[in-house]
Amino acid sequence: MSAQCMLVTGATGMVGSFVARRAVQRGYRVRALVRPAADRTLLEGVDVEYVSGDLADYESLPPALDGVDIVVHAAAHIGDWGPADQYRAINVVALEHLLTAAHRAGRLQRWIQVSTLGVYPARHHYGTDETVPPDLAGLDGYTRTKAEAEVLLQRHMTEFQFPAVILRPGFIYGPGERHVIPRLIRRFEQGAVKFIGDGQAVLNNVYVGNFVDAVLLAAEKPEAVGETFNIRDQRLVTRREYLTTVADYLGRPHPGRVPLWLARSVVPLIEGWARFRGRQEPPLLTRATIKFMALNLDFSIAKAQSVLGYQPVVDFQPGMRDALDWATGKTKSPRLVEPQ
Repeated sequence: MSAQCMLVTGATGMVGSFVARRAVQRGYRVRALVRPAADRTLLEGVDVEYVSGDLADYESLPPALDGVDIVVHAAAHIGDWGPADQYRAINVVALEHLLTAAHRAGRLQRWIQVSTLGVYPARHHYGTDETVPPDLAGLDGYTRTKAEAEVLLQRHMTEFQFPAVILRPGFIYGPGERHVIPRLIRRFEQGAVKFIGDGQAVLNNVYVGNFVDAVLLAAEKPEAVGETFNIRDQRLVTRREYLTTVADYLGRPHPGRVPLWLARSVVPLIEGWARFRGRQEPPLLTRATIKFMALNLDFSIAKAQSVLGYQPVVDFQPGMRDALDWATGKTKSPRLVEPQ
C-alpha cells in the first residue's frame, strides 16, 4: 500500500515546515503548497513536492489537492494589528475556497485545522476547556477571524461530514518563529520591555516540537475526527520567567514594571493615535499586548491527553533557548530539541 499523501499549507513557516519535516520522517508523501516567491529556507533538505499556488487563487487549489489524503492547514495571516478584513481574506475567505476544493476532490481522509487558543474570550483563564465556545467578537483581526474560521469549518463538518480536527495551540515558539520573538529581541535592545502587572500570570506557551506531535496524533488517531483540542506545553510559565529567560539570554537587565491599571488606562489612547496616523506596525502597547503579557492563560489539555495520547515532552527552558539561538543567528539550520 502506497504512503499517504499529505498537503501542508503554510509549509514555509515555522509550524508547516516542521510538520512537513516530521511527516516525511514518518513515511508520508508530503506536498507543500507555496507561492512562487515564498522563502523556502525552512524546508531546505526536506524531501517535499512543491506545488505552486495561492490560497487567494481558487484555480490553483484543485491541482494541489489532487491525490491528497490528509490536509494540514497551517497557513494564516497572523498578527495583532490592522483591519480585520486583511485577516479575513486569508483566514476565512481563502479557507472556504480550500474547503470547497477539498470537498470536490472527494477523497480526503483527514483535515487538520491549525487554530489558536486566542479564539477564547480575552479574559483570565484557569483550566478553560473546549466546551467554552469561541469568541466571535474577538480582541483583534487575527483572533476574530480565526474564530470565524472555526465556525465555517464546523458547518462543513456538520453538513458534509467533513473529516476535520481542530487544534488550538497557544503561543508557539521555536526555531523559525519570525514574529513575536524577533520583535521582543528588538524591544529588549531598545530598553522598551516592561512587566505589565506583577508578572505572575501564566502564558499559554507551546514549543513547536510539542505542537507537531499533536498534529501527527490528530492525523493518525481515528477518534480525533470531529473533535477540537487545546494544545500547550505541560508546564506553563509565568511572564516573569518568560521575560527574564529572554533577558538573561541576551545579557540585558531584567525589565521594570508598569502597573496593570495604568497600562489599561492608556492603551485606548495609544491605539487610537496609532490608527489615526495610519501606522502599519503595532504600537508599543495594545490590547493584545496586555493579553499576552498580563492575563492568566491556563487552558486544559486533558482532552488532548486522553483522546490523542498527547504528551508534551519538551520544557520551556530548552525550547526557548532553541528559539533564541535561531532568532539571533547562532543556529542556521532548523532543528528541534530532542526530548530529555
